[in-house]
Amino acid sequence: MTTVTTPAPRSDTPGSDFARLSREIADAGLLGRRPGYYTLRITTVTALYVTGWIAFVLVGPSWWTLAVAAFMAVMYGQVALVAHDVAHRQVFRRRRASEVSGRIAGASIGMGYGWWQDKHTRHHANPNTEDLDPDIEPDLLVWSQDQARAATGLPRLIGRWQAFLFFPLLTLEGFNLHVASGRAIANRRLKHRALDGTLLFAHCAVYLTALFWVLPPGMAFAFLAVHQCLFGVYLGSVFAPNHKGMPILSADDRPDFLRRQVLTSRNVNGGRFTDLALGGLNHQIEHHLFPSMPSPNLRKARTIVRRYCRDLGVDYAETGLIASYRLALTSLHRAGEPLRRTRVRA
Repeated sequence: MTTVTTPAPRSDTPGSDFARLSREIADAGLLGRRPGYYTLRITTVTALYVTGWIAFVLVGPSWWTLAVAAFMAVMYGQVALVAHDVAHRQVFRRRRASEVSGRIAGASIGMGYGWWQDKHTRHHANPNTEDLDPDIEPDLLVWSQDQARAATGLPRLIGRWQAFLFFPLLTLEGFNLHVASGRAIANRRLKHRALDGTLLFAHCAVYLTALFWVLPPGMAFAFLAVHQCLFGVYLGSVFAPNHKGMPILSADDRPDFLRRQVLTSRNVNGGRFTDLALGGLNHQIEHHLFPSMPSPNLRKARTIVRRYCRDLGVDYAETGLIASYRLALTSLHRAGEPLRRTRVRA
């Protein structure tokens, strides 16, 4: 496990370090809603999503339909990113509007909105914290050497070479999203689980009916595989650079809110295309500090947050996209080292 050394908080002005930063961000007007931006973004994504399914019907039983499958994989990813912003109440101020639109977006890609929101909320509260962050649970991969030593079953088998298997395994992430959403319906603590279950079942029924109605079985299975596998790769590639390879905290030894969010997150450099492809999550540090900040404001907030962290002496991690994947894979390889040693001794 990586040890995090936290600098001493500043004490030259009253209030916590985060409170002072928050006031500076608010004074810059970066917490305000962006209705024009989200109207354009949601309208564009919806139009492209619908256009993709129209193209699927028009192309019909032709192998060119696999190109449509690849396009729809990207569209599913973009819808997921819109659902993410909606869930964080970046789009609508009122909870009711956020939940309704979030469920519609989730249903359109076969994702249980309530399950994902619960999981993602726990991640934001405890990023990269063992036993608290669901994103680093050792369900298939191990994220630390302590997890590797305790691993059994699939994590123990896969963990030895998980860095090499990471991107191939992402092809299963789309399927996992649907399966995990379905399994969550059995959780009695999940709010609105009957509604989420109905929407998930409706999506799967309509999706599979459309595939096997329009395409012959072999082509339908090929479309399903290309669509869901590329969707998984896209989704995993968006989220992998954000925290993987950053320090992992223990539940008993955690820094204050600002340092907890900054030290466990990584930004990805890039221009507007990077913002579009990653849905603004390339500004992960700012997003974790201000999760309700509209994503187009994150780039502007980055200048303020980076300077503020430099003044505090807090490490601010920022790198290119390819370098971020390399760091994540290096961390995965290092985490699996105890399993490789065990195999050598055996």
